[in-house]
Amino acid sequence: QVQLVESGGGLVQAGDSLRLSCVVSGPPSSTQVMAWFRQAPGKEREFVAAIRWIGGTTIYADSLKDRFTLSRDSAQNSVWLQMNTLESGDTAVYYCAGRVFPGFFREPGKYDYWGQGTQVIVSS
Repeated sequence: QVQLVESGGGLVQAGDSLRLSCVVSGPPSSTQVMAWFRQAPGKEREFVAAIRWIGGTTIYADSLKDRFTLSRDSAQNSVWLQMNTLESGDTAVYYCAGRVFPGFFREPGKYDYWGQGTQVIVSS
């Protein structure tokens, strides 16, 4: 059974930075791709970034790529989302997601495993 556990959310001021963590537990190599999504109140879940365990290749939402950085450590089964220069529009619940098969996708339905989410609130 694969479990994803996020942490690192909180209340910050506009312009601050925050680092979200996602720890993956379960059988080795149970996921090929990890991603972060976010969902603001009343809005659909939105793709943030994704990374491959092997090689560390990343993709980002175009609007976020200059401020957000996704990284991983296979030995720790962890991925991190570094978020800089946060804006009020970044306020959302952030979800970690895992995909069993290779391939980068921006659609939530393409991911097989989900964490419970971590709340990020950016105060202006």
